Amino acid sequence: MAFRIARHDTSDVVQLSDGSRLRIWPADVATTLQWFHTTELEIEPIQDGFCSNVLVNRADASRVRVIDERSSWPSEQVQRSLGLTKRRRT
Repeated sequence: MAFRIARHDTSDVVQLSDGSRLRIWPADVATTLQWFHTTELEIEPIQDGFCSNVLVNRADASRVRVIDERSSWPSEQVQRSLGLTKRRRT
């Protein structure tokens, strides 16, 4: 089933044509900024430590990791993914 973007007012939350609202993984937000209201998307489940699904653009197969809007990302994983944490020397 294909969905379209109904609303994308905030950078990290997207509302789809079925009314569902998803929070986008911070490192993937730039990808969604290339999508339009006409972009056809599919939701696919994934096996991941903290992401539940991916949104897939049918046209170019670009993918973004998402969770339900009411959930929040684990801050340590976000910082590590974005390269914001310093690695300890041992």
